[in-house]
Amino acid sequence: MISNIQPMADIQKSGRKEEKKRSSDPVQAEYEDGLEFLKDKDLSQAAVAFHNALRGFEEKKHQDGIANASNQLGNVCLEKGDFAKAREHYQRAWDICDRFDDPMSLLALSVQLVVVHRGLGENDKALELCFGMLETHNLNNNPQGTVTVMETIADIYLSQDEKLKAADTYKTIASIHSNYKHKNIAEKFMARARELEAEA
Repeated sequence: MISNIQPMADIQKSGRKEEKKRSSDPVQAEYEDGLEFLKDKDLSQAAVAFHNALRGFEEKKHQDGIANASNQLGNVCLEKGDFAKAREHYQRAWDICDRFDDPMSLLALSVQLVVVHRGLGENDKALELCFGMLETHNLNNNPQGTVTVMETIADIYLSQDEKLKAADTYKTIASIHSNYKHKNIAEKFMARARELEAEA
C-alpha cells in the first residue's frame, strides 16, 4: 500500500529556511551576505556588507570582485534614490568591465546607468547609452532586447515631450513585432504611434 502521509522529518525540513553554505572566503561570504540583505531590502546592512567586501577585494587586487561589489553598491544607492552616488559606483564597475572587454557586463551596467541618468535629468546621456545597447542587441541578433531598449527610448522622448520621435520609435517597435508575426502587439504600437502623431 502506498502511503500519502509525508514523513515528519520532511515537514520539519520544509518549514525551516534552507541554510545556504557560506563561502570559506570571508570576503566572498561578506559579499554574499550583502546580496541577501539587498534582496530583503535591508539597505544599510547591504551597504556595510558590500563596502567590507569591496575593501577585501581591493586588498586582494581581485578585479572581478571589485567590479561586482561596486555594481552592488550602485544597486544599493539606486534603491535609496541616490543617483549621483550610484553613478560613481557603476562607473567604477564600468571601467573594469571595459578594460577586460566584457560586453555583457557593460550591457547590464548600461541598463542601470540609464535609470541613473534619467534620475539625474541627463536624458541625452541616457539616450546615448540606449543607442549603444541597441547596437549590442543588433549584433547579438536579440530582437527582444532591442524592443525593450526602444520602449525605454520612446519613454525618454515622451518625458521630453518629443511626440514625433516617440511615434517613430513605436513604429519601429511595431515593425519588429510584425516581422515575428505578433500581429496584435504590432497593432497596439502602431495605434500608439498614430495617437502621438495626432497630438503632435
